[in-house]
Amino acid sequence: MMRAPSSHHRFWKSWFQRETIVHNLEVFQNFIVVSLCIGLFCVMLIRLGEMFLSLLKPINFQSITADILFVLILVEIFRLLIIYLKEQRISIGAAVEVSLVSTLREVILQGVLEIPLYQLLGVCALLITLGGLLFLRVWMFQRFDMITQRRHQELASDMPSGALRDRSSQPNRLSSVEQYPF
Repeated sequence: MMRAPSSHHRFWKSWFQRETIVHNLEVFQNFIVVSLCIGLFCVMLIRLGEMFLSLLKPINFQSITADILFVLILVEIFRLLIIYLKEQRISIGAAVEVSLVSTLREVILQGVLEIPLYQLLGVCALLITLGGLLFLRVWMFQRFDMITQRRHQELASDMPSGALRDRSSQPNRLSSVEQYPF
């Protein structure tokens, strides 16, 4: 005679199913990202306050420019975290922009004339690579848009006119992740 599993046993068994584990880990990960967002927002407010207080002293343009760029870097990282929360992916464009601005901030802080030649060449190579990544990203967006437009044109030419009207009345529900998976 077989006994039905108890509700207590089913409860614990459900916790060890793959979907449940993945869901719980994603919830915990989102909690960590939200905590990072809150902490980053507090750091931005503190840095803004320090920057405005530094304006009361004699103006040091290099320091003020570095502070402004640092706040912009924090804003971009905040935006990167928000994109992650919305779409559960890291935005390559935002990450490259953060890298560009932080590299330029370091060059401004040290001063171009004080940087040794080999480091300056390395920074230039990094900036060219990051700029190339941004260009490649834009080029890929344009390329994917052209492919998507061709597919829509092919579908429109293959469908009868009544089906085309029905399809055009439905909104396109593709997210940016489905359209551009990078």
